[in-house]
Amino acid sequence: MLIDSHAHLDSERYADDRAAMLRRAWEAGVGTVLAIGIGEQADGMHRALDICRQFNALPTSGAGIPRLYASAGIYPHNTHEANDAVLDKLDCLLSEPEVIACGEIGLDYYHEGTPHPVQRLGLLRQLEIAAARKRPILIHCRPKGDVAEGTPGAWDDLFEILEEHWRPTGLGGIMHCFGGALEQAQRSLDLGFLLSFAGNLTYPKSQPLRDVAAKLPLDGVLVETDAPWLAPAAHRGQRNEPAWVAQTAQVLAGLLGVDEEEIASATTKNFNRLFRFRVDVGN
Repeated sequence: MLIDSHAHLDSERYADDRAAMLRRAWEAGVGTVLAIGIGEQADGMHRALDICRQFNALPTSGAGIPRLYASAGIYPHNTHEANDAVLDKLDCLLSEPEVIACGEIGLDYYHEGTPHPVQRLGLLRQLEIAAARKRPILIHCRPKGDVAEGTPGAWDDLFEILEEHWRPTGLGGIMHCFGGALEQAQRSLDLGFLLSFAGNLTYPKSQPLRDVAAKLPLDGVLVETDAPWLAPAAHRGQRNEPAWVAQTAQVLAGLLGVDEEEIASATTKNFNRLFRFRVDVGN
C-alpha cells in the first residue's frame, strides 16, 4: 500500500467529512498517512496528534482507514511565535511515540512576512530539539529567485545550516514537496534526506521537476499530497485529499520506469527505513 508522507489532516476543510476522507484513502490503497502538526499558529501544533489518536483508536484503523502518524513543528512564517513556551510544547510533543518527525520546518523566502534571520534562528532552535529527541525533520524550502545579486537564497542558507547542524546527527529527514533542481536534489540525498513529490509533479508546467525526478534513485523518493493543497492535475482547483496520492505515485513510477506496485513498495520501504520501522506500516 502507499504512504502519504505529508498531509494536513487537521485542516478545517476536513471538518465535515474527515472520517469519510480517510476511508476513501484506504479504498485508494493508502495504508499510512503522516499528519503534519504545524497548525494555523504555532500553538496549534498538537492537533495532528489529537487526530491520530482519535482515528488510531477506532476498530477500523489499519483495516478501513489508514494508520496515522503525526509530526510537530513551527512553520517558517510562524517562527516569530517560537518563544520558550512554544518550544517547550514542541519538545513535549516530540516525546510522544506517535509523533515521529519534527516539521514542517525550514525557510520560506517566497512570501513576505517573518524576516529571514528570524526564520533561520527558529529553524536552528527546532533542530536542537529534534536532535535531542532523535526525530527526523520535514523540511519546507521555498526560495525567491534563490540567488539575486550575489545574495544567498533559501536553498543556500538551508544547506549551510543543515551541513553544520544536522548532518552530524545522522537522523536525516524529508524534503517536503521537493521543488529544487538536480543540484539541490543531490545535496539533499547526500545529507540523508528523502525527496517527497506532491501533486504539482503532475502539472503540465512542471516538466523541469519531472526531469529531476526521473534522474533520482528509487530508494531516495517518497510521495505526498500536501493535502488539502496541491491537488494533482486531474483534480486541480479542488480540495486535495490523501486518496489522490496514488495519482502522483503513478506519474513518479512512469518517470522512474517502474510499475505502480513497485513504486508503492519502494516508497513504503523508504519511509520505514527513515523512521526505523521494522515492518511495513499500514499493513
